[in-house]
Amino acid sequence: MTNIVIVDDHQLFREGVKRILDFEDSFNVVAEGGDGNEVVPLYEQHQPDVVLVDINMPNKNGIDATGELMAAHPDARVIILSIHDDESYVTHALKTGALGYMLKEMDADAIVQAIKIVAAGGSYLHPKVTRNLVAEFRRLSEKEHKGSFHQAEIRRPFHLLTKRECEVLQLLTDGQSNRSIGETLYISEKTVKNHVSSILQKMNVNDRTQAVVTAIKNGWVEVR
Repeated sequence: MTNIVIVDDHQLFREGVKRILDFEDSFNVVAEGGDGNEVVPLYEQHQPDVVLVDINMPNKNGIDATGELMAAHPDARVIILSIHDDESYVTHALKTGALGYMLKEMDADAIVQAIKIVAAGGSYLHPKVTRNLVAEFRRLSEKEHKGSFHQAEIRRPFHLLTKRECEVLQLLTDGQSNRSIGETLYISEKTVKNHVSSILQKMNVNDRTQAVVTAIKNGWVEVR
């Protein structure tokens, strides 16, 4: 059973998320809050496996609240909830120690997937957020080289991944969701999930974000 605390000042959104999570037999929402000041007390009282924290709340925002929680309880697993996909928000969230960053536009299946990944010790970023972080990586590369960014020749990791897995890895880097990847490659979403699991295992990484970062560093994918 995965115990979850939700802290969000929008009651309707909070109730909607709780209703989604109640459909999962392995999920148990043990407490709710509507203020950033409640994050640490609720965690200490209920010791949940995952805490969902809204980034914008009265009195104390989600970033500051998460920072306080991680300082007191470094093993806490936090997912930031946000309407912002700008990389600056994501960077600040991750610096606090949060393991996940979900956009409030996510569908039910994606929310469940994100919580399962973080509960297992992995990290999760919304695909749109991943795409923006890749764009920021490219911008910094251009700045570092003081000119146009010319990526070295792509060296597809065929020694490690199949051709189809290389295609999936590229689309992950482009920030596409499993559903979007399936539509692009004309395969089912379940098949995409199987390919992603195989990629993570072969690359010896815990989650999609680590796979993308590793692929970029090794020149296995195009930064576009």
